[in-house]
This record gives sequence, structure tokens and C-alpha cells, in this order.
Amino acid sequence: MEHRITATELARRLGDILARVRYRGDTFIVERNGDAVARVAPVPEGSPTTLREAFEAWSSAGEPEAAFADDLAKVGAADRPPLDPWDS
Repeated sequence: MEHRITATELARRLGDILARVRYRGDTFIVERNGDAVARVAPVPEGSPTTLREAFEAWSSAGEPEAAFADDLAKVGAADRPPLDPWDS
């Protein structure tokens, strides 16, 4: 079942919300100032549940497509901090 809650309500009832997600399968849409900003939902079946499993899944995925690798290189080049922080 899907529920809508405020970010404040999530902060106050986090333990209860997580229990409902885990044991009942409930989903919560979190709103801030009336806008949906997050979804708290059960992890899909078969998804990696530990960091180690996530890394193993990533490493077994094979090489990325050339276009994806090019996009990563562009992002990396555009996101470099200045050599001298006082120059900015």
C-alpha cells in the first residue's frame, strides 16, 4: 500500500516506517512543502542487499558502452576543482 507523509513525519517515525516497509511491503512517498521528494519502498526481489553484493554485480556487468564511457569522461573533466582555490 502506498502512503504519503511529510519529511517531518518520516523523521519522527522512522523506525515505524521502516518496519512497515520491511514487514508489510508498504511504500511511502515523502513530501516537503507539498512536493514529492523521495520514495521509501521495499528493495526489489533479487536486488543486491549488501555492499559486497552490489560491487560483485557491478564487476560482473562487463564493460560499459563507449557512449557511456565518453559521458563519464566529460563529467570528470567538467568537475575538476581549480588548482588554486583562491583563483575562483
